Amino acid sequence: MWDRLSKTAWVLGVSLVLGSATWSPAQQQSSQPQQVTVSADEVRDLESQFRTLQQNYIDLQKSIINSGGLSGISGDARWKDVDNMQKDIDDLKKQKEQVLQQLDDLKKNAAATPPPAAAATAGGDLMSKFKDALLLNDSQSTGINMVWTLICGFLVMFMQCGFAMVETGFTRAKNVAHTMSMNLMVYAIGMIGYWFSGFAIQFGGTAAKGSCSTVTTLGSSVTDHLTGLSGLHIGEGFWGIAGNVGFCLPPSMLSGGIFTLFLFQMVFMGTTNTIPTGALAERWRFLSFCLYAFVVGALIYPLYGCWVWGGGWLAALGTNLGLGHGHVDFAGSSVVHLCGGTIAFIGAKMLGARIGKYNKDGSSNPIPGHNLPMGVVGTFILAFGWFGFNPGSTLEGMNAQIGVIAVNTMLASAAGAVTGMVTTWIRFRRPDPSFMCNGMLGGLVAITAPCAFVDSWAAVLIGAIAGVVVVFAAMIVDEKLKVDDPVGAVAVHGACGLWGVLALGLFANGQYGEGWNSVAGKVTGLFYGDPGQFLAEVIGAATCIAVVGGLAWLMFTTLEKLVGNRSAVADELHGLDIPEFGVLGYQPDKHPESK
Repeated sequence: MWDRLSKTAWVLGVSLVLGSATWSPAQQQSSQPQQVTVSADEVRDLESQFRTLQQNYIDLQKSIINSGGLSGISGDARWKDVDNMQKDIDDLKKQKEQVLQQLDDLKKNAAATPPPAAAATAGGDLMSKFKDALLLNDSQSTGINMVWTLICGFLVMFMQCGFAMVETGFTRAKNVAHTMSMNLMVYAIGMIGYWFSGFAIQFGGTAAKGSCSTVTTLGSSVTDHLTGLSGLHIGEGFWGIAGNVGFCLPPSMLSGGIFTLFLFQMVFMGTTNTIPTGALAERWRFLSFCLYAFVVGALIYPLYGCWVWGGGWLAALGTNLGLGHGHVDFAGSSVVHLCGGTIAFIGAKMLGARIGKYNKDGSSNPIPGHNLPMGVVGTFILAFGWFGFNPGSTLEGMNAQIGVIAVNTMLASAAGAVTGMVTTWIRFRRPDPSFMCNGMLGGLVAITAPCAFVDSWAAVLIGAIAGVVVVFAAMIVDEKLKVDDPVGAVAVHGACGLWGVLALGLFANGQYGEGWNSVAGKVTGLFYGDPGQFLAEVIGAATCIAVVGGLAWLMFTTLEKLVGNRSAVADELHGLDIPEFGVLGYQPDKHPESK
């Protein structure tokens, strides 16, 4: 069926351009141009052929949707006749380019020896319509992709509200203004840093010659302008390090596609930047925090993000070393969450525990948050925003895999919440609401990398394991490593982010991801026959912990020397709201009328 549609579109296109009109370039080259007329019936016939061609394009589009998207075709026997759909689409696009070239040539010849007025009008109008039809599919797809990506970006931006509520609810009332202010300003300051240099470092080379992960769904402006990737040529391979164009979004990049990509990726950076604010809450000096937010947005997050999503060397582990499809992370278990969790762990360790957290014998004292309902509502907001986080990472509004991604995301979150509850019920003899929330978030973090590549049962299993991981990781961080993490950010984002990329390397079912990172075939995990994919996930995760952790240590060490990281003891004891901002988060009512 597919071959018939594509061939029909091609034959109709060529016949419409070269054979349907009653004059041709050969006639124009004659020493004595012939007098040609075009009847109304002939023009109507040509217009009918044009409408048929348009309908064929609509049928092609429907076929793509019904069969699961260009890269989401399953192995179902019903679709064996469209297994080569991607190749056919590429061939059809090449044919379209040839037709457009012939159209241009035809117009040039027509200008040299114009036919009679009636034929010129009819042929010119039809050629213009045909060219518009050929461009219609691409422009519509790009527009749909941009709208989809922007809407999902708006959802991810709203997750900032969820983080603010979770972190504030799980900490003490005397620091409410401080915690809320960090969650507000990490978004604003981080955005400026990402605009200044972060976007260029992460995606400035996505369309470079040596890049293996070009963003193609947001229009030609991305592939035309984001072409600068610095790296090393080792042997026959190219190992990308950082993008080098797009700093401050210059006027030359004033394009909807590039700006859409910036917005979507900026809010992902904002998530990474926000994670440490929970782990370092209640004792972090605000000036140090402000400088931190800029550095992470401008350098640390984008650098690792380039290596995985911007065509860098981790993505190229497949093309250069034959390790599966390279380090694959669909929506950010490593790029966003493991990165943020690693920074949070280093920062909390260097900053030290809150006063009173640990006794002289090393035992830990629980410090409950002041508003559990706020934390629960924040968790729901984050779970809602994750529908932008994961499905939106297709950057493609007509990709039918969106449905699979969304359902896998839901299932993992539910499984994580359930096992988080059950684990605390068994461990502490009663269910803990805070671990129900963190169990749900841990399931979401873990499924973020493999959500597009696994079956539903695997999504449930991945989320269920994450719910258990959250509980025991939090206990290890608190009791064994003596790192004070008020909201459990290291356990949720660090430990579950690590589990998420490893789970992709294990459970990817080989049914999605054709050509991912420029490697032929679909992404396949260890349990489905590709141990190289699992090794690539291990290398990517280890690199994140080592490099991001090292950069975080350097950053916090520098900030300590410049401005100091920790608040004064007296300020911490009385709460940071008044010393840092001069206002309480919960201000008692004033009654001037009573004076």
